[in-house]
Amino acid sequence: MQAAQPHHFPQICPPLSAAKLIPFTPAATSISISRRRLTSTSTCISAAVTPILHPPSTEPITPPLPTDSVATSFWDYQMLFLSQRTETPYPIPLRIADGAIPADFPLGTYYLAGPGIFSDDHGSTIHPLDGHGYLRAFEFRDRGAVWYSAKYVETEAKKEEREEETGEWRFTHRGPFSMLKGGKRVGNMKVMKNVANTTVLRWGGRLLCLWEGGKPYEIDGRTMETIGAVDLIGDGDEVSRRRWRRFGEVGLDLAAALLRPVLHGVFKMPQKRLLSHYKIDEKRNRLLILSCNAEDMLLPRSNFTFYEFDSNYELKQKKDFTIPDHLIIHDWAFTENHYILVGNRIKLDLQGSVLAVSGLSPMISALSVNPSQSKTPIYLLPRFESRVNKLRDWRVPIEAPSQLWISHVANAFEEDEDEDEDGVRIQIQAAACSYKWFNFQKIFGYNWQSRRLDPSFMNEFEGNGSQLPHLVRVSIDLDGRGESRSCSIANSSSKWRWPADFPAINGAFAGQRNKFIYAGTASGTRRFLPHFPYDSVVKVNCSDGTVSFWCTGRRKFIGEPIFVPKVGTLEEDDGYILVVEYAVSKLRCYLVILDAKRIGRANALVARLEVPKHLYFPLESMTNGEEFVVVNVEEFKFHHLLYVDDLLVFGETNVHNSSILI
Repeated sequence: MQAAQPHHFPQICPPLSAAKLIPFTPAATSISISRRRLTSTSTCISAAVTPILHPPSTEPITPPLPTDSVATSFWDYQMLFLSQRTETPYPIPLRIADGAIPADFPLGTYYLAGPGIFSDDHGSTIHPLDGHGYLRAFEFRDRGAVWYSAKYVETEAKKEEREEETGEWRFTHRGPFSMLKGGKRVGNMKVMKNVANTTVLRWGGRLLCLWEGGKPYEIDGRTMETIGAVDLIGDGDEVSRRRWRRFGEVGLDLAAALLRPVLHGVFKMPQKRLLSHYKIDEKRNRLLILSCNAEDMLLPRSNFTFYEFDSNYELKQKKDFTIPDHLIIHDWAFTENHYILVGNRIKLDLQGSVLAVSGLSPMISALSVNPSQSKTPIYLLPRFESRVNKLRDWRVPIEAPSQLWISHVANAFEEDEDEDEDGVRIQIQAAACSYKWFNFQKIFGYNWQSRRLDPSFMNEFEGNGSQLPHLVRVSIDLDGRGESRSCSIANSSSKWRWPADFPAINGAFAGQRNKFIYAGTASGTRRFLPHFPYDSVVKVNCSDGTVSFWCTGRRKFIGEPIFVPKVGTLEEDDGYILVVEYAVSKLRCYLVILDAKRIGRANALVARLEVPKHLYFPLESMTNGEEFVVVNVEEFKFHHLLYVDDLLVFGETNVHNSSILI
């Protein structure tokens, strides 16, 4: 099979009819395209397209464009990021378009969160990651009935930016990634815009929407009404009372003491920033969450605190670690005895900081990646005392032999070495990209100066596909003293080299050896969007490297997949994959159910349910293993999947909905 070759995006102007239909809003996605750089499309578009202040029609719209052309590809990319102007507070039944809900599908609710609004009514268009949280619920009831509802999370920022009586939006908060047009720019200190749009957690009978850097918001799972912000970790006052440590750290302690009141008092940043990615240890029945200090973004030192709660939210363990490196962590892992952080190195951009603080550029422009070192630091932090971590110095990282930027972690586990009774082998499964490709200011192709989305960035690399997000396996061998004997990085499978992200596993195997990984990926069947958005789901067998996949079909894309186990099953892949499918040519989306065991076969598709309104492209999703299926959506990043059932033709567009085993 020969992969499609990407082409340059010329200066495209959509037809006038299309221009009236497309609200030019940013897309929350990450693309890996192919071997040529795609040129920007924003110059011409800006003159032709203006934001729409009312919700677009939900009737099928077919633009008068060729099926696989530059203009169609541009159109399709924009259609993934339409703002949601309406809510569905009262559940409505979904129509089953294909197949049927299997009798052994667990009853419960699939929650999906993500940004819902990207353009206001006063000319501002924001980055997808700064969009207000929009929570959707798919409730699976008896007799195969599925009911749908959707509401915005009523955060303090949302209450300020939306007029309840008129429904009018006026953005007042800059957010970390955006610039405002209709709002205040210079001197606008409203940066920490907690939009509760990243992940969803159901634990201990409570439903929470999380965001990267603020308190979670609790939601009533039955009515979808927002209860309010929840303080799980305290306000962080203990940070300011920490004693000074070694002489070499006095300068950093002083700088941190000066920064905290500015960040908290002026920019309203909490002193402890709760990360949006959480973990569930099913063996111990514990919720694991992680926080860092606000000043960590600006200083060459990182402070992390891990918390473990039981099902009653009683704190069972809390551990603090200070790492002498400038890191940013989005996702992490745990094993039986360790917390694992794969460090993404960053640095302070002085020029960008001045512009950011003055309001002339987004706050994120104060940071940039730091590619100065050729290796990747991996910190094995002691969770519980063991013979290995009792001897080793956790402050000294394991240096992985290549430089990788970790976006998401699927799983990690540790096992005793067969040949060495005292040795331990640790494996980490993750999605990673290159420092050369990753750019804070261009995630999803968002251009803060024009406030538009350009699919070029998500579909480009300089002749090396390994720069894009892809699945990797990190293997670490420790001897009885905890010293690293070896550390290697390899692709999760040599049989699958297409970009992929948003890895998911059967949650019952978190922290333990798992056999299967599911992720979003691209089929490469579109000439102009060969790598992103994702149109397929891939299943990787970690034991032998075999790969199977399912592709949604022509001019359709998918969100982030999650695994739903069957009730009472013991087999790891005995369950279903849930994923949202976006048929952009019809402005329709569907909830798709796949049989996880059959991925790679023609009958992998179990059911497809039609959602009555077009939904924006979600960030990511997770399941927490309770009786309710819970999806969490996080920062729009690079992830998609692929399958084909009768036929998969690379280089052409006649891909049928199908599955293939490699």
